[in-house]
Amino acid sequence: MAIVVGLVPTPEGRTALEQAAEAAVREGTALVAVRSLRPGREQDAEEVAELEAVHSRVRAQLEAAGLAHDVREVPDSLDAAEDLIAAVEETGAQLVVIGLRRRTPVGKLILGASAQRVLLDAPCPVLAVKAP
Repeated sequence: MAIVVGLVPTPEGRTALEQAAEAAVREGTALVAVRSLRPGREQDAEEVAELEAVHSRVRAQLEAAGLAHDVREVPDSLDAAEDLIAAVEETGAQLVVIGLRRRTPVGKLILGASAQRVLLDAPCPVLAVKAP
């Protein structure tokens, strides 16, 4: 069993990673982080650095608890939701954690496509968190 989370360089992604690590420690299970790499898509260097700092703290937290931590990079990814669901199915995960962002009133009518897909297609419970 494991807990799966996406490595996304956004405030929501950092919060999801922190919550996934807390759940892994609480449940005494491994954490599998999935990094979907999209070709031709530049990422903000500052956000990537902030994610790496959180990831280093999470890695240390898991090591201190004696828990396994795995990072799966998916090069040339076309669908982050599919990458997460595949990791959930491969690991038999007990939980997947995703970050959600605040939306406009119109945006609230339509949940993000990736988030909606994970919520509906994941074969395990999904914890959706938002950044503070």
